[in-house]
Amino acid sequence: MKKRFSDEQNISTLREIEAGVSARELCRKHAISNATFYTWRKKYGGMEVPEVKRLKSPEEENARRRKLPAEAMLDREALQVAPGESTDDRPEAGSR
Repeated sequence: MKKRFSDEQNISTLREIEAGVSARELCRKHAISNATFYTWRKKYGGMEVPEVKRLKSPEEENARRRKLPAEAMLDREALQVAPGESTDDRPEAGSR
């Protein structure tokens, strides 16, 4: 799912509340729902941009690490099947 606003934009939008803009006006100005505003406030309330970037870094690293074992399994499976030989051509276990 593509986000319409970046985390940095979300934080700058929340900063406008500190300047005295009401939540209703802010939602209308940025074309977001009240629920979106309160979700952002719950998620990013009191945070600065560098803090958000620091939070995203481990998430990206974890996603990369989750992909490694899956890629290794695919490579191993590809090496087991000889080039030009389909999996149906292999002899069944126990038949000699």
